[in-house]
Amino acid sequence: MVGMSAQAYSDFLNENNPLPDYNEDAQLVRKVGVRISSAVEDFLNNNGYHKMTKNFNWKFNTVDNSMVNAWCMPGGKVVFYTGILPICQDEAGIAVVMGHEIAHAVAKHGNERMSQAIGIQAAGLTLDVMTQEQPQQTRELLLQSYGIGAGIGSLAFSRSHETEADKMGLVFMAMAGYDPREAPEFWMRMSEVGGQKPPEFLSTHPSDDRRINDLNEYMDEALKYYKP
Repeated sequence: MVGMSAQAYSDFLNENNPLPDYNEDAQLVRKVGVRISSAVEDFLNNNGYHKMTKNFNWKFNTVDNSMVNAWCMPGGKVVFYTGILPICQDEAGIAVVMGHEIAHAVAKHGNERMSQAIGIQAAGLTLDVMTQEQPQQTRELLLQSYGIGAGIGSLAFSRSHETEADKMGLVFMAMAGYDPREAPEFWMRMSEVGGQKPPEFLSTHPSDDRRINDLNEYMDEALKYYKP
C-alpha cells in the first residue's frame, strides 16, 4: 500500500502542479503538517506504538485547485487544495483538516478502503495477483478508495472512518498545540458552503450537524491533550 501510494502521489503531482515552496499557502500547510505529524509520532513512539507509523515518509503539498478538498494516502502523503483554504481561514483551521487527514493515515483507513474496493470490484482476486497482472487497475482502485464507493454499504463504511478520523484529529491537533475547539467552528463554516448536499445515508461523510454534535461531545477528551 505504501509503495503504490507513493507512485500514485507522484503521478498526481506530475499532473497537478503543486504550489512552489516559496508560496505562503504551501509553507503554512507544510508547517502545520510537520507540526502535527511530529507530535503524533512522538506520542506513539513514547507509548510503545512506533509500528503504527513505521515506513511513513510524510509529504505535504498544496495544489492550485478550486475544489474544497484535502486527502492523505497511506504512508503520510498529504495534498491540500487551495479551494479549502478560505474555509480554513487561518493556521488553526488548517490544523483541523490536517489532523483529520493524518488520522486517516495513522488509522490505516486507506488500507481498509482499498481492501473493500478490491472485494467489491475484483470478485475475489487477491491484491498480490492484481499488483502483478493489472497494476493500472490496482492504482485506479487505490484512487477510488478515497472517493465514492459502490453501494450504500461501502458509503456507511466510509462514514464510520470519517467519524473516527474526526475524533482522532481533535486529539492530534491538540497534541500539536492547536485548540481543538476550532474544529466545530470550521465545520460550521463548511456547512455554509453552497451546493445541494445528498441525504446523509447516501453520503460518504456524516451530515454537518451530526459531525459538529459529535465533535462537541468528544471535546472534553480532546482538551486533555491540549497544551497551548
